[in-house]
Parts: sequence; C-alpha cells; structure tokens
Amino acid sequence: MPEYTKLRKMIQSGLKQSAEESSMLLNKEVTVSDTEVLEIGKTKYLEDLEDSAFVVPVESREDYPGRFFMVFSLRDAILMSGILLGIPPARISEKRKLLILEADDIDAFSEIANQIIGTFNSVFQPCLPNKFHLKQLPPTKFVPQMDEVSDELPVPDGEFLVYKAQLKLGGEGLNLFDILVPFSLANLFDPPEIAADEGDVEKSVPHDQAESLRKLFPSDSGDGGEPPVRSGDARTVLVLEDDDQVRELVRGYLASRGVTAITAHLGEDLFQVFQQEGIRAVLLGTVQPGEKDFSLCTRLRDLSRNPRLPIIMSSQQWTRTAVLKAVRSGALDIMIKPYEEDELLAKLSKYLDAA
Repeated sequence: MPEYTKLRKMIQSGLKQSAEESSMLLNKEVTVSDTEVLEIGKTKYLEDLEDSAFVVPVESREDYPGRFFMVFSLRDAILMSGILLGIPPARISEKRKLLILEADDIDAFSEIANQIIGTFNSVFQPCLPNKFHLKQLPPTKFVPQMDEVSDELPVPDGEFLVYKAQLKLGGEGLNLFDILVPFSLANLFDPPEIAADEGDVEKSVPHDQAESLRKLFPSDSGDGGEPPVRSGDARTVLVLEDDDQVRELVRGYLASRGVTAITAHLGEDLFQVFQQEGIRAVLLGTVQPGEKDFSLCTRLRDLSRNPRLPIIMSSQQWTRTAVLKAVRSGALDIMIKPYEEDELLAKLSKYLDAA
C-alpha cells in the first residue's frame, strides 16, 4: 500500500487543531491520537463495525473533486451534541442507551462536524498546490444488522484508506472515529511517490500491472454492473490515439452509452481540436509513455483552459517512473491497454458525472 505520508500528516495536523477548537466549543478537553491506517473495502469495513455509526460525508471541491467520510460512533455523536445543547447528563445517558437521535442533535453535531471540516480546510489548503474546498453533506446514521446497506449508503462501494483515531472527551475515551478516504481522492491529495531512480526507467510495475494500477487508480465501478455513464448534457470525450483501430474501438464503447467521442492523432493541431465545445474529459493513449507524452498531458490542460480537466493516460506498458511522471504532469488516472470496456466506461463515468 502506498504510504500517503503527506495526506496522513495533513489529517493528523487537522485533527490536532480540531481537537483544540472542539475543546472550546464543548467546554471540555478533547484530545485525539492517530492509531493506525488501514486499506479496506466497504463490505469488510461494515462487517467489522461493532457500534452504531453516524456518518458525515464531506465533499471535496475545486481541483480535488471527490468525497471522504467521517465516521463517528452514534452514541458519541449523541453525547457531544447533548453537551453542546446543554442537555442534562441523565437525559444524555438515556438517549445514548436507546440510540435516540433527534433533529436538534443532528443540527448540533453538524455544527461540531462543520468546525472540524473548517479546520481541515485551513490546514489542507497551504499543503496543496491547487484550489481546494471542503463542504459538509447531510449526515446519515447507520445501525449494523438493522439499517439497509446500498451501493451508496452508509458509504459508497469501493476501497478506502481508513484513518483510525482515538478521541477522548474530558479524559474519557470515545468509541469510534474513522476517516474513510477513497483511493481516487487520496491519489489527488497525495500522488503516489513510487520509489524509482532515473536508472530504473526500464523496470516495470509489478507483473500484474493491470491489478496494481487498478488499486492505485480505482474506477469506483460499484458492484460490477454496467457503468452508469449517462447520455446527454454534452458528454463529450476527446480521444487522442495514434492507433486507428483502438480509436474506433473506444468510439464504439462510448457511443453505446450515448457519449460523444472527438478523436484525433497525437500530432494533430490540438488548439483547433479544443475549439470544439463540450469536451469534459480526455483519454490520452500511447504505446509506451515518454517525455513527449508527459509534456502533451500538461499542454492539454493549458489548452483546455480548465485546470480541472480529467485526463486519463493509457499505455501498453508502465514503469514506476512513468506512473509518477504521468501524475506529476496532470493525469488524474492511469490505465493499461488493451482496454476493458467496463473499466474504461466506469472511469470516464466518474469524471463525467463530476464535471
């Protein structure tokens, strides 16, 4: 698993500062310590969840689109909201025991969560090179074995980095506080620093390249069903590829889902290409990526005048150095050819839906 050292430090700093501000908000000392970081899928995470949970989705905007999730114990949420509302301790104890969560509790805890998110905004922004903003989305309670699990609830299907922390309130340990970051967003916050010297360029990513790249750059394709690419809304993808057969293959994949493909060779006048309206994403295909292709990736973003333009780079073979250079050149996603239709459409769907 990539270390995501930068992201971990950002989260640690944000939590430490949030604890100090929450102490003033609740008039009780709040402390937080980082315990471990796990790589885990949704199904396994929910299976291991022993306590009822209060899930706060956080939308990441601007140049880092995506969502992560703060998961608190439901009983802890009731406790902290009750303290903020000034509810008598005996009543708080009763509500925690019976898992009574009222509208006032949700509003109060949303204020606490907003304070944490505001702190994360102030901590993350100086650490990131591009525009960034977080916004709280409506929270959800989840009681294991009782509440329904869907593709999106209590969290979306997929693989996550789970940052587990230990909270203490007034010296007493609380039950649960996890931060779930999908790999797609973690890779935007902290592009994988793949260890490779310039002399290692000929060394490949591990033998099962496709699986390795999927773990680094997941498609969020859900439960394995058809990728939810929707038609309409000027859904247009620029396909840059020198192989005529591959270009037509991709055009067919996209047409089957109502998405328009503008196709071009890598050497065409891209300034003219971008005069066409509605380009929402770029698929940049190469045989073996080199410096010319990385420069092209950077130029595509400049020509589009859209700093958030999703660019997917694909190649028949990737090296460790090439993956790192692609990410640094502005690629949001990496794929290996030949394409698998469902994987390609799922990746494009993720970015088209966010456009």
